[in-house]
Amino acid sequence: MQNQTKSAPRPPGTVPATRGWRRLLRSPLFDIFQFLLLIALAAWFFTESFGSSGYTWHWGQVPGYLLSRDAHGLHAGPLLKGLAVTLQISAVSLLFAFVVGLVAALLRLSDSFVGRSAARLYLEIVRNTPLLIQIFFIYFVLGPALGLNRFPSAVLALSLFEGAYASEIIRAGITGLPQGQWEASYSLGLSVADTYRFIVLPQAIRRTLPPLTGQAVSLVKDSALVSTIAIYDLTMQAQAIIAETFLTFEIWFTVALLYLAVTLSLSLFAAFLERRFRPA
Repeated sequence: MQNQTKSAPRPPGTVPATRGWRRLLRSPLFDIFQFLLLIALAAWFFTESFGSSGYTWHWGQVPGYLLSRDAHGLHAGPLLKGLAVTLQISAVSLLFAFVVGLVAALLRLSDSFVGRSAARLYLEIVRNTPLLIQIFFIYFVLGPALGLNRFPSAVLALSLFEGAYASEIIRAGITGLPQGQWEASYSLGLSVADTYRFIVLPQAIRRTLPPLTGQAVSLVKDSALVSTIAIYDLTMQAQAIIAETFLTFEIWFTVALLYLAVTLSLSLFAAFLERRFRPA
């Protein structure tokens, strides 16, 4: 009979070394340490990069382009005025992009050959051409014919471009629903329109909220291209300030932080809506 060796009993209250390391790696403190280490490495990298380039920073001039003071008090500077224009264009375009995307998705799923063909043609043209070319085409070609100035042209271009991608997201959310949802609604005597309105679309929108949020963030960033048709949004204001003051890095970093603040706020709001409308 072979002798079986038994390991010595572990003292009570002790934890194996491997299990202790696993707990440490899963600890929130370790995540905080990694984040701080990443920030420190990034700060060191940028410090070394700009230190070797000999660039002289003038951050003290940047607040004056955010807020200005006169005898009547504080007023928005050119960067904040440009940010207001960016938010206005993004909000209006986001609304119309959702409407365009929803209509295109419903046409793709309809029984109409003309509707499906028109929606497919729209998607193929918009998704396979650059947004900048679309902005130029709408402003310089369709704008004079339809009487559109800069702002409506920019909104139309952004709405059509982002609506094409939103259409595929919404269509995927609709087709991803179980077939039993349709069969149950038809058994209750609901029409196709009522089925979409009360059964399908509420569930599809709830399921597609995260990718739609990503598309909304993309719209905010893509809105920077409207500066090419002389709309004084955030990007255009930044270009004008840089041409006047040569504060290249300070202004562009400030603009990047402003865009980051907008997109993060949008992501947090979408996360709140997702939790709010999550089924129990």
